[in-house]
Amino acid sequence: MAALSGQRIAIVGLGASGRAAARLALRHGAEVHVSDDADTPALREYAREVEALGARVRLGGHDLDRIATSELVVASPGIPPRAPVLSSLGKAGEHWISEPEFAFRFFRSSLIAVTGTNGKTTTSALAARMLDEAGVPTGLGGNIGGGLGLPACELALRDPPPDWLVVEMSSYQLGAISRFRPDIGVVTNLAPDHLDRYPDRDAYYADKARLFANADPGCRWVLEHNVSGALPLADEVPGERFHFDAGGSPNPDAGARERVLSAYARDGWLMLELDGREEPVLRVADLPLAGRAGLANTMAAALVARLVGAGRRAIAAAARTFRPLPHRLERVVERDGVLWVNDSKATNVAAAAGAVRSFDRPIVLLAGGQDKGEDLAPLADAIRGRVRRVIVYGDARFRLEEALAGAASQLRVETDFDAAVHAAARWARPGDILLLSPACASFDQFPDYEARGHRFASLARGEA
Repeated sequence: MAALSGQRIAIVGLGASGRAAARLALRHGAEVHVSDDADTPALREYAREVEALGARVRLGGHDLDRIATSELVVASPGIPPRAPVLSSLGKAGEHWISEPEFAFRFFRSSLIAVTGTNGKTTTSALAARMLDEAGVPTGLGGNIGGGLGLPACELALRDPPPDWLVVEMSSYQLGAISRFRPDIGVVTNLAPDHLDRYPDRDAYYADKARLFANADPGCRWVLEHNVSGALPLADEVPGERFHFDAGGSPNPDAGARERVLSAYARDGWLMLELDGREEPVLRVADLPLAGRAGLANTMAAALVARLVGAGRRAIAAAARTFRPLPHRLERVVERDGVLWVNDSKATNVAAAAGAVRSFDRPIVLLAGGQDKGEDLAPLADAIRGRVRRVIVYGDARFRLEEALAGAASQLRVETDFDAAVHAAARWARPGDILLLSPACASFDQFPDYEARGHRFASLARGEA
């Protein structure tokens, strides 16, 4: 248990994570200073809450001198590394840690940490659900959004602590760790993302690889079958590795340090294999999560649950009853033979390409929004032969048009999101999937991907 009595701690950001970090620091006797660039009625209310507990709060800017003289600086997950306050600290040679790193120092539970480019929220939530079904006291939180879990520091405040914590970790959070070490670490997949905030793909991957920074022989790693080649991992990273493959076959290359526990699909069943013995878990057709991406997330969660000790029946029951998360390959409605699928959370090319590959039915694809500067060639490769018609819209529409024109039989360009949805509806035929998987951020026309997904769902149901 870390002792903070009398230490000066600065917390950057007064969102949910910042407030949780302040409460945790105050609980352990620290002198806490919290600051935020913004100054809104909601933040003023939050400020009063933490001030009542003993913290000092500054809104509308940061006192860099005060932050720099603190013994520890904790950055909330919404503060990107290039934000002026962190950039200024970095230029002055000062360091900061992420909010989950701070929480880790007070965890009294075994830890499962989940990262990856896509699918980490679904995998985290489903793993926690499987453990709950198996009767294992579990807490869910971290970078997970949509009110599904608690900030990591809030989990550290739980008394009594649960046996296990499942914590979702973003690249930004992993990039600012020093001691963080999971008992079970999960990488769902890797593909270039956040290139509007990282200088290149390698820098983004390097932050993801920080998951392994403090590995020891007791660690266990759950990895998508080909992710090791993308991660800058040294062969000597200690711990056991366990693989899943939604493509249909077990990992053939398990080394001597890797127990033979893997997950794969065979003959329509999700299978677990342990030390050469196959165990059918449930039929793939019974999964409520759509497509191969949903299957991969289920496999990763199943491996985690099995490693903790959950049995096949608990894993299968949780997988069958798990409700797909909003805006992630979410089946909205089937109308006139057309299945409308909301994948608004697919804000990068890899997620959209994966969504397209998840379905066997013909697809009418909606793609567009705010351009993140990614290479669009992988999306063109994915839609070739799978997508009949593409509607591109928003700020990225012309670059998408240029990249995708030769890959689909028909392509239409729209400026407005609603107009793009209406055009897709006119083009769709019975048996089609009308898929919103934008491959872009939402900020050209919406405050976030959730607002975009809600608008799509309203139009799908004929409510707007």
